[in-house]
Amino acid sequence: MEPARRRATYDDLIALPEYMVGEIIDGELYASPRPASPHALAASGIGSDLFGRFNRPTNGPDAPGGWWILDEPELHLGSEVMVPDLAGWRRECMPRIPDVAYFELVPDWVCEVVSPRTGILDRRRKMPIYAREGVSHLWIVDPILKTLEVYRLESGRWVVASTHGGDDLVRAEPFEAVAFEIVRWWLEG
Repeated sequence: MEPARRRATYDDLIALPEYMVGEIIDGELYASPRPASPHALAASGIGSDLFGRFNRPTNGPDAPGGWWILDEPELHLGSEVMVPDLAGWRRECMPRIPDVAYFELVPDWVCEVVSPRTGILDRRRKMPIYAREGVSHLWIVDPILKTLEVYRLESGRWVVASTHGGDDLVRAEPFEAVAFEIVRWWLEG
C-alpha cells in the first residue's frame, strides 16, 4: 500500500524558483519551466492581437473592446491554483481590474498554449476544471502543429466551436468581431 500523498500547499508553490511556473491541480504541485520560443511567440501574438482590439471599453473608435485580457494571471478557482497563458474577463463581469496577486473571479475566456511537456496537463487536468468552474470559452493553441481549437461551454461540457490551422484568417469565439491572421503566431519554417 502506498503512503498517502501530501496535498500541495501555496507555500510549496511560492517556494519554487522564479524561473518556474507553478500550479496546484487536484492537490498536486506542477512546475514547468518558462516556455520555449514556439510557445512564447504564439502566446505573445495572441495577446498582441487581442489586447489592442479588446482590452478597452466597449465600442471604442477602432475596436469592439469590452474585455480585460491578461498574460499568465494566477487563478484561484476553488482549491486549484492555475496559470493559463492568457485569460480574459468581460468588463460587465469585472468592471475594473482589482489590485490583487491572484484572481478568484472565474474568467470568461482562457487560452492554453500547449507544448509537448504541458499538453496532457492542459487537456486532461485543466480543461475539466475550467468547465466545472464555468469558464465560457477556451482556446487550445498548438504552436508546433500550428492549430487553434476553440471550445464553448454548453451544459457544463466543452463543445468544439471551431478549429483552425496554418495560415487561416480566423474569427474565433468569443472574439469573432475581429479576424486574426494566425500565421503571425507561428515560427517560420
